[in-house]
Amino acid sequence: MKLQYLQTQAQRAAFAGIFVILLPNFFPNLFDPLGRAYPSMFSEWNAPSPKHVRLLEGAVHQQISEKQQTDIWSPLAYQGWKPCLDSARFSFNPEKSQGYIQVFLDGGLNQQRMGICDAVAVAKILNATLVIPHLDVNPVWQDSSSFTDIFDVDHFIEVLHDEVSIVKELPSKYAWSTREYYATGIRATRIKTAPVHASAKWYLENVLPMLNSHGIAAIAPFSHRLAFDNLPKEIQLLRCKVNFQALSFVPHIRMLGDTLVQRLRSPPNAKIATKDEQLHEKMEDKLGSGKFIVLHLRFDKDMAAHSACDFGGGKAEKLALAKYRQVIWQGRVMKTQFSNEELRQQGRCPLTPEEIGLLLRALGFSNDTRLYLASHKVYGGEARISTLRKLFPLMEDKKSLASDKERAEVEGKASLLAAVDYYVSMHTDIFISASPGNMHNAVLGYRAYRNMKTIRPNMVLSSQLFLNETMEWPEFQQAIENGHKNRQGQIRVRKETQSIYTYPIPDCMCQGHR
Repeated sequence: MKLQYLQTQAQRAAFAGIFVILLPNFFPNLFDPLGRAYPSMFSEWNAPSPKHVRLLEGAVHQQISEKQQTDIWSPLAYQGWKPCLDSARFSFNPEKSQGYIQVFLDGGLNQQRMGICDAVAVAKILNATLVIPHLDVNPVWQDSSSFTDIFDVDHFIEVLHDEVSIVKELPSKYAWSTREYYATGIRATRIKTAPVHASAKWYLENVLPMLNSHGIAAIAPFSHRLAFDNLPKEIQLLRCKVNFQALSFVPHIRMLGDTLVQRLRSPPNAKIATKDEQLHEKMEDKLGSGKFIVLHLRFDKDMAAHSACDFGGGKAEKLALAKYRQVIWQGRVMKTQFSNEELRQQGRCPLTPEEIGLLLRALGFSNDTRLYLASHKVYGGEARISTLRKLFPLMEDKKSLASDKERAEVEGKASLLAAVDYYVSMHTDIFISASPGNMHNAVLGYRAYRNMKTIRPNMVLSSQLFLNETMEWPEFQQAIENGHKNRQGQIRVRKETQSIYTYPIPDCMCQGHR
């Protein structure tokens, strides 16, 4: 009897376990903190209430002076540097090519963008023919978009045709050299050991012999595999030319980006115009003269977990992010050895949506500012950004500005969505990122190259101010304003080991009159 009772209990437990496992498949929203304004009882985090109530009250009632408005929106004056990309000292002779170079690029869009620039430079160093780079599927974003899905490949080849030989695909004799081929075994034509920031000499000594022997060399991994220093000037200029001239997005990304920019520059209540109406408006020049700011809110689950910081979601959120770190990085996140307060004192935690909103208000942006939110997914969804929206009620994103039909070609594709955000960031009056990262670095470099205003948050100062729970708004506002006077696009010359793609001076630019 007892045995039968135990068997019955075991069966009930098994059915209960199966029910719990299958429940998310039938009711996914119950478990999804991203899709709801208020998490359910099954959510992995608890919606945090505003953390800086004292500062929020001051920000909401702040009176911004006309001088503050003028100062913050004024474009940068010319700073004595202009683009300078005459990189070719001698033309490439395709008949003397040493062979074909393939690269396989991991990471997100902006990391891949830098890898593409490096691949062209390596092909030049080796006097080789570059095959259009292969973009690996990112394990986080799961986007299989290819180079030709994102970038205008014909423009890319045309801009560089005098300097580097580039082909869209390998000739038939090398058709076997694919990503799948290198994933299934050790291959004589694959370079797996390219060191991070390798020198030109390393490529000549290690890759050129393979080209001479086999006619082809595949380098994977390749991200960050070329040094930023001790390279010939023409190689540095070539990297700049690729980044700032050759890499142009495909037409439908540029078209959607232009549509978003036009609507951001138009009055907030303007209706969504048809294509004919847009053309008429452009000809009449009646709309599109307003100003807007782009906020890159890097606050996805991947970033939140890797930061090892506490974002106010309670014990459930801490456990969920710890589990995520274990799954994605096998727990190897060095920051976990520090406490949340230690990380914040060092400025190593990304600013939350609430905190970046307070920083923007302290800098002089009023509540009628047109703010474009450049972000893939915000961890916590609308509940996480509700305070930011309260501070900036005219906040927009791709979904609020464009119809489902207009977004159809990019929807669900992380790299294409990131490309649209990058394009809008190229054309905004002011750009700011809530935390450093590849998007921040890439846009910072482009806007420095074009002498456009970019605000770099002082992470250490801001974090320390937010730790002070008794600080009043006037003191906070003054400290933020003083701490960011020289962080709004002023010239920064690249230092040794720093990225040429983030700091294009002096490698990509020349001093002189415009």
